[in-house]
Amino acid sequence: MSHALSVEVLVDGLDHPEGVAFDHAAGVLYAGGEAGQIYTVDPDGRTFAEIARTPGFVLGLAVDGRGRLVVCDSGDSAIWVFDGGLTRLIHQVEDRRLVLPNYPAFGPDGTLYFSDSGAWKADDGAVMAVAPDGAATVLDTTLNRFPNGCAVTPDGSELWMIQSLGPDVSRIDLVHGGPPETVITLPGTVPDGIAFTEEGGAIISCYRPDRIYYLDPGGRLEVLAEDSQGTLLAAPTNIAFLGGNRMSMVSANLGRWHLTLLDLDLAGVIPHAPATWAADAR
Repeated sequence: MSHALSVEVLVDGLDHPEGVAFDHAAGVLYAGGEAGQIYTVDPDGRTFAEIARTPGFVLGLAVDGRGRLVVCDSGDSAIWVFDGGLTRLIHQVEDRRLVLPNYPAFGPDGTLYFSDSGAWKADDGAVMAVAPDGAATVLDTTLNRFPNGCAVTPDGSELWMIQSLGPDVSRIDLVHGGPPETVITLPGTVPDGIAFTEEGGAIISCYRPDRIYYLDPGGRLEVLAEDSQGTLLAAPTNIAFLGGNRMSMVSANLGRWHLTLLDLDLAGVIPHAPATWAADAR
């Protein structure tokens, strides 16, 4: 049974959006564009405005507890912070120059995790962590097959990471350490984005095919929505839950110019949004 009650275009006219994030405190939706655009989107009025530009493609976004944006940018291969203006936070971790910072996620303690996807099919990706004091470390290099979407579990104990070329979803134990554990493999797909649901499941969006999955708490995988024509869902990448009850979800569509709105019978989890983190340690 599909958990998607309706699927429709939310707003059109963006530039091949890939990153999306929702500020649950302010009720503002953000999206990124291919030429570095950072957009604000009014989900109710279904309008958008460009508020800033980074040097290159905005691949992933996250919002902190003070309304600041974390921006993964391909043009400068860096992580930026937007707080009315753009400040470059990091472009190198240890002795590694970032190649393709792709997707950020906060832990409850203020640690910022992000994927550096590396080059396509080069198996040179890595998972990074930036502590609240600004110290950046390479967290994992075994998930190197284009690591992409990531999310920290509501209790803060695990980081779930997608490998687009695994293709799979793995979890990293943030409490006890140890090697990553595979959650599920997704043959025949190129998974991209991930978000948790209240009952302990996860939504997984796929760049290929044009499909979004629901992984239930028991590990059963079902198709939440798909589009064989690639128009309403067109290379869905990042996803974010919206609204007070968080039963609506937005998907970016890298293959077109719009955001897709999905009304669900599932409620999403608000991502961790610490007020203090490495941006305050500069």
